[in-house]
Amino acid sequence: MGGVNDAAITFGPALVAVLVLLALAATAVVQAGGLGRGRDVLVAAVRAVAQLALVSFVITAVLRSAPLTGLFVLLMFGIAAVTSARRAGRWANLPWTALAIAAGVVPVLALVLGAGVVPPKPIAVVPIAGIVIGGAMTATSQAARRALDELKARHGEYEAALALGFLPRPAALEICRPSAGHALIPALDQTRTVGLVTLPGAYVGVLLGGAGPVEAGLTQVLVLIGLLAAEAVSILVTVQFVAAGKLSRAA
Repeated sequence: MGGVNDAAITFGPALVAVLVLLALAATAVVQAGGLGRGRDVLVAAVRAVAQLALVSFVITAVLRSAPLTGLFVLLMFGIAAVTSARRAGRWANLPWTALAIAAGVVPVLALVLGAGVVPPKPIAVVPIAGIVIGGAMTATSQAARRALDELKARHGEYEAALALGFLPRPAALEICRPSAGHALIPALDQTRTVGLVTLPGAYVGVLLGGAGPVEAGLTQVLVLIGLLAAEAVSILVTVQFVAAGKLSRAA
């Protein structure tokens, strides 16, 4: 019977060829199907390889030092905030996307670490923090884009609400809040179908690390529910910032 190492993906020419083929196929589909710029897919794939290669070299040193771990988590958070600001359309959005992401991430990490559910060790903190920050970043980006798109598309309704006596912020909320709330759908679907449709990364990673299925399942449930909480808060804060005019696009 094979061990854990038998299930590991090994580096070699076959892996490189498969990665190249998958990246080129995705690029061709996006470009030919008019789904966007195929170049963006290729750039994302190349960046993923380069970034993970770099992280692989530095992660050993990071995980040996608590201060370096803290700096690494802050770096992840900073990159997430910048990414969401760019997705929303303006660099001036950076403070507000940072606040929206932090609003979701900080309480979740404080709770799981403070309660001792996740041990305060670098090897545990880095992956949990990365997953939660990444989820909050995606939720913030999607909520901001959806809310801003909705306000632009239904600007006439917004002005009609103002004419009826609504204040600007409540009027904007009436227009953009339902659409922005759809940003939570991916997290909801992933949580509802876990174990039935997918075996997410945390579950598989804990299994490959040598833990049993029950421990792996508990870890994955913690991650999924933590993500739901973090993303819900980030989306709520993002919508409030959009309605207040803090998050906006260039005129």
